[in-house]
Amino acid sequence: MFRFLRAIFGTAQDRKVRRYRHMVREIRALEEKLKPLSDDQLRAKTLEFKERYRSGESLDALLPEAYAVVVEACRRFCGTEVHVSGYDQKWDMIPYDVQLVGAIAMYHGNIAEMMTGEGKTLTAILPLYLNALSGRPVHLVTVNDYLAERDCQWVGSILRWLGLTTGALTSATPTQARKDLYRCDVLYGTASEFGFDYLRDNSMAMRAEEQVQSGHYFVIIDEIDSILIDEARTPLIISGPSNRSYQKYAELHPGVAALVRLQRDYCNKLASEVRKEINIPQDQEGIQFTKEERARLEPAFRKLWLVSKGMPNNRTLKRLREEPEIRAELDQVDLYFHGDQNKEERHDFLAELYIIVDERANEYELTDKGIIAWENCAPSDIKSEAFTMLDLSHEYIQIDGDSSLSDSEKMQRKLEVQAEDAERKEIAHNLRQLLRAQLLMECDVDYIIQEGKIVIIDEHTGRAQPGRRFSDGLHQAIEAKEGVKIQEETQTYATITLQNYFRMYEKRSGMTGTAMTEANEFKEIYKL
Repeated sequence: MFRFLRAIFGTAQDRKVRRYRHMVREIRALEEKLKPLSDDQLRAKTLEFKERYRSGESLDALLPEAYAVVVEACRRFCGTEVHVSGYDQKWDMIPYDVQLVGAIAMYHGNIAEMMTGEGKTLTAILPLYLNALSGRPVHLVTVNDYLAERDCQWVGSILRWLGLTTGALTSATPTQARKDLYRCDVLYGTASEFGFDYLRDNSMAMRAEEQVQSGHYFVIIDEIDSILIDEARTPLIISGPSNRSYQKYAELHPGVAALVRLQRDYCNKLASEVRKEINIPQDQEGIQFTKEERARLEPAFRKLWLVSKGMPNNRTLKRLREEPEIRAELDQVDLYFHGDQNKEERHDFLAELYIIVDERANEYELTDKGIIAWENCAPSDIKSEAFTMLDLSHEYIQIDGDSSLSDSEKMQRKLEVQAEDAERKEIAHNLRQLLRAQLLMECDVDYIIQEGKIVIIDEHTGRAQPGRRFSDGLHQAIEAKEGVKIQEETQTYATITLQNYFRMYEKRSGMTGTAMTEANEFKEIYKL
């Protein structure tokens, strides 16, 4: 029934596109009326639109005329040399009907699904122009600094010809120039530059005059799936030196490295045994196990599962996991051990490891075997009780019950206990981060070593990110692991995720080549 109705009326998306195509015909008709105007008369339309908006006319009502003006400007601009990225390029682009449909969709807060080469940057200038008529902040977010500068110079030339101001915000933009850039009618930049300016405005600026941003009205996000889905929960963090530090990364690292070495040797031995037992020919693709083979190899699959809980980055494990059949068998073992009736068996099996790694939660638990090994590996200058957490309420009761102490001495003793508690918690945190650095973070995958410093590799783009640091002490733990200078501990002053930053805009839209695969997330999270 629903399929029958869709065939007659179309999907909601089809109905929108039909409505937009009707508007395209209106834009084309208005275009013809603009052709007799001189260049100055066409440019004057921008001031006319702004005045009509201030007089109460809505942007919705202005859309057909405003889009027609941009299209006519593009036509008149043809043949003009534009200086882009160090060389002159001849303008030769006029929006097609499909681009006008995309531009109308973006104005209405939709995502335009357009493949590379279909003129996304040209399409974007139409809703940018229309929204800029309001006099409120209009931003276009690109994936890197180069595209921000290129798009501002290239398609931004049309906006400038029509009397609007444009700017490009990059990582090289000096602080004093940023406020002027945010006053531009249309500003191009990357998500991180916009986000960090917001954080600085709200955490470091002491007076309103020191803030650079002027609000969040309309934004178009290029490659929106990459920025709002893949990187949505990536936090932007502004940090600074910590007032006080109990960090013991350098002192704890040798002991942690020794403990991890025991775990690695054990897991390598298990993985090697499994590889021999399964014995996959190198030239064979897509292995299939018979029922008898599965039964025979069950102990091997259990060993491999144990490796996954002890050394998730083990190379043999990774290679074997590439086989769908083996991956399915590991899932079956995992399902078995998560059954309530198999908890004791699971506990006994995991007890063979030194450290149990919960990869998803970034949690690490020492087994009894691991605790005994750690006592032999732990640095001698750190007392063993430092790894036991204090019960502050119990300590306070003990102090209050000590009649030999005066009130001031009791207060002093409580402060000492608080300091000791903070130090023990920090040591435990250092230990967890060192384990994470050793067991989950890989050089040349998660980071590189460059000029004696740890440089993060962006997990989405694969590019090095100089200046960025892993948070919560992980960066220091990796520095200790790799034997480079451990930088001073920092504390977070301000943080925001890209998801929360872009929610602040009153109107959001975007462009991508793969919007449908994330359509539900765009709708639920961003109302797009």
